Amino acid sequence: MDIIVLKPGCTDDDIRHVVKRLESKGLKVHVSKGTERTIIGVIGDTSKISEDEENAIRAIEVVENVMRIIKPYKLASREFHKEDTVIDVNGKQIGGKQIQVIAGPCSVENRSILLHIAEKVKEAGATFLRGGAFKPRTSPYSFQGLGEEGLQILKEASQQTGLPVVTEVMDPRDVEIVSRYADILQIGARNMQNFRLLLEVGQTDKPVLLKRGLSGTIKEWLMAAEYIMSRGNHKVILCERGIRTFETATRNTLDLSAVPVLKKLTHLPVIVDPSHGVGKWDLVLPMARAAVAAGADGLMIEVHSNPEEALSDGEQSIKPDLFKQLIHECRRVAEAIGREL
Repeated sequence: MDIIVLKPGCTDDDIRHVVKRLESKGLKVHVSKGTERTIIGVIGDTSKISEDEENAIRAIEVVENVMRIIKPYKLASREFHKEDTVIDVNGKQIGGKQIQVIAGPCSVENRSILLHIAEKVKEAGATFLRGGAFKPRTSPYSFQGLGEEGLQILKEASQQTGLPVVTEVMDPRDVEIVSRYADILQIGARNMQNFRLLLEVGQTDKPVLLKRGLSGTIKEWLMAAEYIMSRGNHKVILCERGIRTFETATRNTLDLSAVPVLKKLTHLPVIVDPSHGVGKWDLVLPMARAAVAAGADGLMIEVHSNPEEALSDGEQSIKPDLFKQLIHECRRVAEAIGREL
């Protein structure tokens, strides 16, 4: 008893009646009102519900059907939510016809560099600004980010350009402060299964961009999304950024097959980060084109005005002029498949 479908025309009182019955069994619910049907998703251990109790729910006059979801990720499953989820961020929709482009440097290095890059990517056609204020690095001696100072610089750049900010949060203790400055909270690949962090961002009202783990399967990735959604935040965006394989020609192996696979399994928006996926600046543009063709709802591109001087990920960062070309070429691909960029 994971999904309860109500009959057309049911009232708010009808919905409250069903919800009350479920909550009396110690279960939580999420109500999704579609264009034709209202669906109640049941959250909790439904295996404890007996057949007689399930039949009692079926007997309620406004209940049309009661179904079990076989997949362990219930709220993220397309069985629970048939229609694509579209997330509105300051008037920009992620998951709709428009393909969004998130661009900016890997790290916020200083005010002048970030403001310059922000202006350049906005001019070229980016719709969101990215930049790391807190950076998870393999070496403890590498640049770790500017912390709150970096967040303040991102906010200033956002106010100047009108671009909403996407930035990473690494620690449950930092969620509150990052939420003050960011429009989208990013969970990095190394934190995909940091369950305390997932639960913490699940209690915010901010959209969450969840990157795939270095060796994460699609099922594990969707279960991570389920952690966030189980706390009430259903504004989750999935980001494919490459996985670790035996191949050494690229930094990671960008799994573009994940895009159509996810489109079958989940209603959540899916974007692609070709910069981390390949790790080489000259491969970013062709893989960005391929991501759009595969059906991605957005791109995340690392852009730096002087990559050789970048404090992190310079090898995979493209210059503003190449980013402008990327936007132009990806726009043509988008038009060919009936979308906009």
